[in-house]
Amino acid sequence: MTSASEQLLPGTQRALLHRIATAQSEGRAPSLVAAVQRQGQIVWSGSRSCVDGHAPDADTQFRIGSITKTFTAVLVLRLRDEGLLDLDDPLEKHLPGTGVGGVTIHQLLGHSAGLGAEAPAPWWERTPGTLRPELADVLGEQTRMHTPGRRHHYSNPGYTLLGALVEKVRGASWAEVLRREILEPLGMHRTSPQPQAPHAGGWAVHPWADVMLPEPTEDLGLMAPAGQLWSTTGDLLRFAAFLAEGDDRVLCAASVKQMREPSAPTESGDWESHYGLGLQFVRRDGRTLFGHTGSLPGFLAALWVSVEDDVAAVVLTNTTSGLIVGGVAADLVKTVAEAEPRIPQPWRPLPEADAELLALTGPWYWGTSTNILRLTPDGGLELQPLRGNGRGARFTAQPDGTWVGLNGYYAGETLRIVRNGDGSVNHLDLGSFVFTREPYDATAAIPGGVDEGRWRGLGA
Repeated sequence: MTSASEQLLPGTQRALLHRIATAQSEGRAPSLVAAVQRQGQIVWSGSRSCVDGHAPDADTQFRIGSITKTFTAVLVLRLRDEGLLDLDDPLEKHLPGTGVGGVTIHQLLGHSAGLGAEAPAPWWERTPGTLRPELADVLGEQTRMHTPGRRHHYSNPGYTLLGALVEKVRGASWAEVLRREILEPLGMHRTSPQPQAPHAGGWAVHPWADVMLPEPTEDLGLMAPAGQLWSTTGDLLRFAAFLAEGDDRVLCAASVKQMREPSAPTESGDWESHYGLGLQFVRRDGRTLFGHTGSLPGFLAALWVSVEDDVAAVVLTNTTSGLIVGGVAADLVKTVAEAEPRIPQPWRPLPEADAELLALTGPWYWGTSTNILRLTPDGGLELQPLRGNGRGARFTAQPDGTWVGLNGYYAGETLRIVRNGDGSVNHLDLGSFVFTREPYDATAAIPGGVDEGRWRGLGA
């Protein structure tokens, strides 16, 4: 139940219901369930079904397909945070004998290892995992499609390798590690490798007639880390809250944020979507959404989160095709974000201000380009051009008195405060760029020097 302050307006609720009703009707889905979360609270859920009185609810399990990959990625990041591996490690260091051990863990997480998209025939999603008892059976003979690290090429077998890596390092099954390290801490008691009642059955709908065919529900065996899980809208929204903020019981906020960073070049011309570490993210209607979509025969699923709007949406359905569930989930986020935009927190002054940092704020010039340096609420610095789309970045303090860039062109670059002999600030050095209080300040160490005649008019 939601409190009165958390409930959506009636008009917003009707718009959400209309969107999923249209999706279920036009997509000819046997059933569909969806839910929306705002500020960490479920504020709306709805469902449609082809059978009167049997609509699913927030506790009904559906198979979520490749959303499983995000869970596997979290497990790998946990190993990294514990110092048990490095993302730049070759797979061979921790899981020898695969035949593709030269690819890195980072490349596997971001689908840039160059591995094939699918396991060898027969189609692994519709056949028992017992047909592929060894990793060699999953990888097949043609293991390399592309040069590792050069491009994004989605690979289901790549996540099988990551699941095997988790098992090797932890000394326990992927399913057991998942339960112990993610599902139980987050209270996701309705997420499981095998279906648990109540759950939906998977169906294929004939493309040219309104008739249905039941789909097989196979245990994927070694391929489980790529797509095995069943879950509910309620559980997936708990997972969405974790992906937005982090949870130190599972993975810290900084590591969760790293999952959203682009991991490999995208296809040429594709600027609207990227892949991080186990997370997809897309640009839709001017906002960035991250999460994952999933499909297995009989099921489609989508989870999208907008951090800027603090809104998440989940859509689950039990049909093989006919619906672009990622688009439906994105529309649910858009509906709430635009109809009831997030109310900003009250502005509050900093609890205290460092006098030396405060003295650094204001205009700084790189040549003749004006930039503004500000203090950020978290105690960092932010340098942004006064006009236009020039180079800007946020910086965090280092123990040696320098600052390191966190984003943009200056990510990883060092900002140094260069002082005169009397302790006053002469200039800022940012990756060899000199920023001064006046354009081309002759008293600062301007590369190439400053003309002795200084500034002049046309007739000078």
